[in-house]
Amino acid sequence: MSINVPEAAQFAPGVLVRARGREWVVQPGSDAELLVLRPLGGAQDDLVGVLPALEKVETASFPPPTPDDLGDQSSAGLLRSALRIGFRSGAGPFRSLAQLAVDPRSYQFVPLLMALRQETVRLLIADDVGIGKTIESGLIAAEMLAQGEASGLAVLCSPALAEQWQDELRDKFGIDTELVLASTVPRLERSLDIGESLFQRHPNVIVSTDYIKNPRHRDEFIRHCPDLVIVDEAHTCVAAGSTGSRDGRQLRHELVGKVAADASRHLILVTATPHSGKDEAFRNLLGLLDPELETVPLDTDAGRRRLARHFVQRRRADIRTYIGEETPFPKDRESKEVSYKLSAEYRKLFTAVVDYAREQALDESDGVVRQRVRWWSALALLRSLASSPRAAAQTLRTRAANLDAKTVPEADELGRIAVMDLTDDDSTQAVDAAPGADLEDADGTAPQQRLRRMAKQAEALEGAADTKLGELTRLVKKLLKDGYNPIVFCRFIPTAEYVAEHLGDALGKKTEVVSVTGTLSPKQRIARIERMISGAPADEDTEERTRPEQRVLVATDCLSEGVNLQEGFDAVIHYDLAWNPTRHEQREGRVDRYGQRRDVVRTVTLYGSDNQIDGIVLDILIRKHAEIRKATGVSVAVLDESDSVVNAVLEGLLLREEDAEQLSFDFGFTSKRDDLHADWVSAAERERASRARFAQHAIHADEVAREVTEIRAALGSGAEAAEFVRTAVVKLRGQISREAADGSFTADTGGLPSTLMSGLEAVLGPKNAREIAFHPLPPVKRGEAALVRTDATVNTIARFVLDAALDPKLDDWQRPARRCGVIRTAAVPTRTTLLLVRYRFHLTLPTRDGGRRQQIAEDARVLAFRGSPAKAEWLSENEALALLDVRADENTAPEFATATATRILDGLETLQPYLDQYGRDLADGLRASHARVREATRRRETGVVVRGLRVEADPNADVLGLYVYLPVTGEAAR
Repeated sequence: MSINVPEAAQFAPGVLVRARGREWVVQPGSDAELLVLRPLGGAQDDLVGVLPALEKVETASFPPPTPDDLGDQSSAGLLRSALRIGFRSGAGPFRSLAQLAVDPRSYQFVPLLMALRQETVRLLIADDVGIGKTIESGLIAAEMLAQGEASGLAVLCSPALAEQWQDELRDKFGIDTELVLASTVPRLERSLDIGESLFQRHPNVIVSTDYIKNPRHRDEFIRHCPDLVIVDEAHTCVAAGSTGSRDGRQLRHELVGKVAADASRHLILVTATPHSGKDEAFRNLLGLLDPELETVPLDTDAGRRRLARHFVQRRRADIRTYIGEETPFPKDRESKEVSYKLSAEYRKLFTAVVDYAREQALDESDGVVRQRVRWWSALALLRSLASSPRAAAQTLRTRAANLDAKTVPEADELGRIAVMDLTDDDSTQAVDAAPGADLEDADGTAPQQRLRRMAKQAEALEGAADTKLGELTRLVKKLLKDGYNPIVFCRFIPTAEYVAEHLGDALGKKTEVVSVTGTLSPKQRIARIERMISGAPADEDTEERTRPEQRVLVATDCLSEGVNLQEGFDAVIHYDLAWNPTRHEQREGRVDRYGQRRDVVRTVTLYGSDNQIDGIVLDILIRKHAEIRKATGVSVAVLDESDSVVNAVLEGLLLREEDAEQLSFDFGFTSKRDDLHADWVSAAERERASRARFAQHAIHADEVAREVTEIRAALGSGAEAAEFVRTAVVKLRGQISREAADGSFTADTGGLPSTLMSGLEAVLGPKNAREIAFHPLPPVKRGEAALVRTDATVNTIARFVLDAALDPKLDDWQRPARRCGVIRTAAVPTRTTLLLVRYRFHLTLPTRDGGRRQQIAEDARVLAFRGSPAKAEWLSENEALALLDVRADENTAPEFATATATRILDGLETLQPYLDQYGRDLADGLRASHARVREATRRRETGVVVRGLRVEADPNADVLGLYVYLPVTGEAAR
């Protein structure tokens, strides 16, 4: 049976139609029986299918402004901002940027430009800590998905960071993902069809690297792996042979190697430590991107050019000022060491524990495996006792994790996990529990009784006898007095809980003290921190909480990596020394990073001056790391040999019979320490040299500047969104209150139109919509709004302002933006007319597989001319934009204003040839911009241009607004 579809054949792509009470743009892929429509101003994926046989669809035309609908001098700017904010599918070469809830810094576009110039994206982003690698990789992912060059995304990361990745991709880039973790897989698999993989059901996933590396799970992932993969902390995936690392790293390398084996798959590796001076590990990573980079000489021009296509690494100094834009990093990190001495009671217990540990380490009575178990238990005891009385008591009562080890390597492996600070092994994720001592299953033995007596002694030391806690309290009070909000990092959960309890009592009600440890899930950790910073009620609270005047966060190293804390905190205290300087640096990097509002952050390292353990770690690792960083300008991870050197020195401490209070390095291990330091310095020098040799040269600053200028000109800025919201709310009878220095403000919405309030309640909820807190940058807490063009609250206001401007039936006060206006101002010497014009473009974009993709996009432009339409003298774009900021200097009689607007509107037809040519010129410029961004590096080098790229302007441009500026008369003119 044939279906009669009146006029359906004339609905070609790009045509404006009306259906379901609104305007739509017909999209490519439509036919006579099914129209694919996108709402005017909507995003590329806001598509609906309409059957003309069942629903009324008619061609639509956009009526010109009318002279009886005049507004004031702010109408033009308000209408233009509402239009730009509403755009979700710009015509420029970056298809995703109109939909992002983040305004990237200029330097963050560099990896994106590099990626778009590759046939298959293979990129190693190795920028320093705190520069924004997540945003850089997220930009690439969003663009690849928006262009259709990737159909799915997988992020491989540690399980502790999975939820943060999920939040970042959703909140900033509009990419919804599923978490694939050991804890979520059973739930996900229950909803699958028979024979279906969860990677087929969910195209965008955040995957725990440690879960999926297991061969039982890996093979299914590889079979259904998305065509775009991001690997976070990629340095942990180098082959074991390059570093002497253990099985976990080897399995990760095999996983990523299988992902990379598909030459058509896009792969982005992310790490702040790509090689740390080790050429073999660096080559190992590069080989995942391009197998030839494993062996090609990188000291040649050809080798450096090949590497430059795939590798980007910047230090803070490189981008602190970039193409004239300042990056808000702290200007300085003020660091100091503070010592304390053990009290007499604590010293007595410490001596007893050292004696016990020495006895256990020397005991060879029941074999070498048991001796290794006792050795690691001895270290665990000493480290816990140096941490806090509570950690010591728990360790003294807890069974050693490696007690059942069958071999020396197994005993060492489990011991190292419990005692050392390993930063790149899967087994150390969120390990902050107090380790155990060597308690055998038999109860009541002499060693057990001795351990329990010492545990009771440790419990008695809590509080006044703990001079370390007293020194911390003094330090925290000083930081709070100076206006800082510190994070106190502890090694063990019992220590963090103990410190938080005592600080809470010592600091009083005006300071909120909260502990965050591995007892909480990653999501719970973030939620607790957000509540602390914002003063929002906890889920179980029924009353609003007052934002604390001061706050102190006590945390274990579950927060030392990947978590952004710079918005709420600006100082770090190392309550327990990290036995790995990389961990030490990661802690400080939580506050010393992009987005920190303080010019100077503070860090304090607390150590025991009469505590041999602290002295060894401080001398061998922490101070040397700082010295190398200061001398070379680079931060290099400690070498793998450091564990053995620290271990050896500690053995010397425990096994010698001399006075344990004397801290020296004459145990025969001085040469090992010196060798480690020499190798470390050498690695740092190689790292510094490699950064200079392999600096990012693939994309030049002037190229970035040109693209960024065009992007921001097309999309507007956060400042425009803020000004728009302020102006619109006031004009719609709302009020602005509680303004802050950082640009935040609160909007009281009691007087807003009911239609707008309904929209705001749908976004924020009825309670939050009554009083809306706006902040200049995301993220914001639930119920608040960010002053960015993609925020749902800002977009709701923009949509209302735009729709109201097109609906003359509404009351005047509900229409803050008008489509027509006549203004007298001293800013113009003669009559000048400004037009707000919306253009639609037909884009034919080549795909990487040689195909073509059709898209329809929009752009809004401001044009202006002097004189009459018949003799128009057109102004430059900058001159036209300047008119948006002009203010009226003299009133205009209503009758005269209407007559003036009528004369200009009557001459619109004579302007059409210019408007059409302007559209064609825009299309030519857009095509050049698309070609410039998309042109692959290898094509650029051979002179081959991008083929099949077309951009054409639809001749039916919409004149949305017309505003006439007249010179002043009388007194104002004089």
